[in-house]
Amino acid sequence: MDIYLVAPDTLRTYGEPAHQPKKGLFPPLALMTVAALTPPQIGVTITDEALEPVDFDRDTDLVGLTAMTSAAPRAYQIADRFRQRGIAVVMGGMHASALPEEALQHVDAVVIGEAEGLWPRLLEDFEAGNLQKIYRHEQFPSLAGLPVPRRDLLDLSRYWGPDTLQATRGCPYDCSFCTVSTFFGRTYRTRPIDEVVAEIEQLKGKPLIFVDDNIMGKPSYAEKLFERLKDLKKGFFAQASTTMLKTPRLIANAAAAGCEALFVGLETLCPQNLADIGKSINVVEKYRELINRLHGNGIAIVGAFMFGLDHDDEDVFERTAEFAEETQIDVPQFTILTPLPGTRFYAQMEREGRIIERDWTKYNGNHVCFRPRQLSIEKLEGGLEWIYEHCYSWRGIIKRTARRFKPLVWTVNQIYHRRVRGWLARQTSIATSQ
Repeated sequence: MDIYLVAPDTLRTYGEPAHQPKKGLFPPLALMTVAALTPPQIGVTITDEALEPVDFDRDTDLVGLTAMTSAAPRAYQIADRFRQRGIAVVMGGMHASALPEEALQHVDAVVIGEAEGLWPRLLEDFEAGNLQKIYRHEQFPSLAGLPVPRRDLLDLSRYWGPDTLQATRGCPYDCSFCTVSTFFGRTYRTRPIDEVVAEIEQLKGKPLIFVDDNIMGKPSYAEKLFERLKDLKKGFFAQASTTMLKTPRLIANAAAAGCEALFVGLETLCPQNLADIGKSINVVEKYRELINRLHGNGIAIVGAFMFGLDHDDEDVFERTAEFAEETQIDVPQFTILTPLPGTRFYAQMEREGRIIERDWTKYNGNHVCFRPRQLSIEKLEGGLEWIYEHCYSWRGIIKRTARRFKPLVWTVNQIYHRRVRGWLARQTSIATSQ
């Protein structure tokens, strides 16, 4: 038996991209994990379509797909082509889990939620000719005894951050716009630290990339994990919430363990917006203190902001850019608030009749998919382009990073500079052709 696992590329939904990148950001950890859950007697191949084309002529028995919402249309295209050849297709991931009935219009089976415990059962059913349409957990799986992801199935040298792993899953908070709470059922589960360390010891490179949604979601666990990481001297990136400021020693311990950067969802500078999206854990007045404490411990911050919330006006872009420069946010990240299926925010926008876009490819944080309260679609999308161009101009990069120069931060900003220029060029080309 042969299984072909594919990570779809959003850019290919409407045709081949003009430029095939030499490197991707991160390898598809979910598919490497699914491959590890597959019995060893079954052959498995993984294709990351962002780096190489899908082999539609492949002689395989079963195709497996995973996709976020913006990549779902491409996943459906891939599924349709394989099914035309009589090959069965299964799909998992955030989008299929949120809209399984939609996915079933294109695939034979949907895995809702995590693959552990479900994938082996699905394979048994498939071999027995009894594949079910829906596979879902009755309870969330334990994270003890997870198999090591099949990293050998991909050329990891083609990724900027090849050594990805998880120590925890889920988030203890429930922000209305976030798919994490829905997908993981508002649970927060942790792996045995000995197993995390054993996996890290097998990884040859550094730094490590923890893809956890909130590595400090359980402070007592984070403290023990950081203590063990200290001895490995690997260096790592991770994601955490602003609540780390309530336990300042966690920041110092993370730095001592090798933390080089943290992704933090700051979201907005407006307290009313934070209340609207259910993110009361963020306190705007504490943002500067948090950033200063991270910097004081030698940790860079990737600060994420969203635009299009109900209290955003036309000045929000300039105010946010000024804040990013004044506080020297190492890598600011900006998106347009997006009503992703399965979230409470999506349900709210549906109730209020404010959904204006059903093309899932536009649900990538760069397009307006619902009707904003105070900003026009043109002002919102134009504002996103402006703030990226402003913050990732050479002047903007130097203003934010020169006083705290770190080679890694400089490299990441260069990558963003190139990507922003390419994105803006594509936007101009699209506008010109219309």
